[in-house]
Amino acid sequence: MWVTSSTSNVKTPTAIALGNFDGIHLGHRQVIKPIIEFGEEYIPTLVTFTPHPQEFFSGKSRQLLTPLTEKVKRLESLEIEQLVRLPFDRSLASLGPQAFVEDILIKQLNVKYISVGQDFRFGKGREGTAQMLQELAQKFGVFVHITKLKTCVSEESGLRISSSRIRQCLAVGNVRQAQDMLGYPYSLEGMVVKGQQVGRSIGFPTANLQVASEKLLPRRGVYCVRVILATEEVIKGVINIGSRPTVNGQVPTVEVHLLDWSGNLYGTFLRVRLEKFLRSEQKFPSLDALKHQIMQDCILARQILS
Repeated sequence: MWVTSSTSNVKTPTAIALGNFDGIHLGHRQVIKPIIEFGEEYIPTLVTFTPHPQEFFSGKSRQLLTPLTEKVKRLESLEIEQLVRLPFDRSLASLGPQAFVEDILIKQLNVKYISVGQDFRFGKGREGTAQMLQELAQKFGVFVHITKLKTCVSEESGLRISSSRIRQCLAVGNVRQAQDMLGYPYSLEGMVVKGQQVGRSIGFPTANLQVASEKLLPRRGVYCVRVILATEEVIKGVINIGSRPTVNGQVPTVEVHLLDWSGNLYGTFLRVRLEKFLRSEQKFPSLDALKHQIMQDCILARQILS
């Protein structure tokens, strides 16, 4: 897939889905779906902003559900051919809705079809709405498809799917509900690097996962997981996300123990699917107490994952 932050080398003409799309959740996929149908006529293109406008205005870094490498993989599986990451700076932030449509979408992206969510806002001060985009684009013969907000399939309350709601679920360890909205298990991935090897010393060797710094980590604690090796073999496991207070750890780590498996994982790439939150992070009075609790965690994980 072609990824670019410059409109000067965008492949055109385009059919675009416009938004931030962090997570590529079920609601996002409803917005993306219409542009795929134009694959033979126009280039199916996702147009996002970097950094996120909220990050630009607040000055605070924003953790992501899907960092760039993950986002690219998910978009490729949806047959998106091109990802355009518009640099969100003072110049772009100051463009009014009409100027954004004319200068960016029409002149630079040569857009022929646009898909957005019902709550899409754009232009200086978020003045532009999805309906305004429809009216402005119509003057150039461009059709705008507006997708209704998608509700979560598993909730009787009918709460709509959103990246912020997924973040809220992950913050309390509710990975099942997050999965219902994402349409896939929330995962952590990265290379295995050397840690302090405390787990090995008590009989539970762990793979220390080097997760992208911008990846949003869920609630600290222990989860049962399924680990996908580089060979695509899937192994049951438990993961600890936290600073390991029992051994006076200071820096948050992501450590996974594979159940009923042994081998050298250093330098390999792992993807870990979070299945269920087991318990919160806690400090134990001794390594023996920690070892006993890990044994209980493993027993429970086997039962859940069986």
